[in-house]
Amino acid sequence: MPRAKNAVASRARRKKVLKQTKGNFGARRNVWTVAKNTYEKGLTYAYRDRKKKKQEFRALWIQRINAAVRMEGLTYSKFMGLVHKADVNINRKVLADLAMNQPEAFKVILEKVKELA
Repeated sequence: MPRAKNAVASRARRKKVLKQTKGNFGARRNVWTVAKNTYEKGLTYAYRDRKKKKQEFRALWIQRINAAVRMEGLTYSKFMGLVHKADVNINRKVLADLAMNQPEAFKVILEKVKELA
């Protein structure tokens, strides 16, 4: 009996990877060995950056809070210390959103925190 290599499945697997590398430059999109490496490296970056995304957003929130608080004559670290002392349970994401989109509400929180702490 002849050996069955199942070229259909092999080709389907390759086509799937080549479809994922669409949009890359040159051989990275259509040469199987190069495209496969590109695809695998891309998956590695995707995994890493799903973790990194959280870190980058936290840094952005801190920058926004710091900018808003400095306009009121405080620093970020002193403000967060006052927030924890005053036992205000608002996270950085919400504080940054308030600082950007509703500065009046952020000022009210800032005054409350100053008087409580």
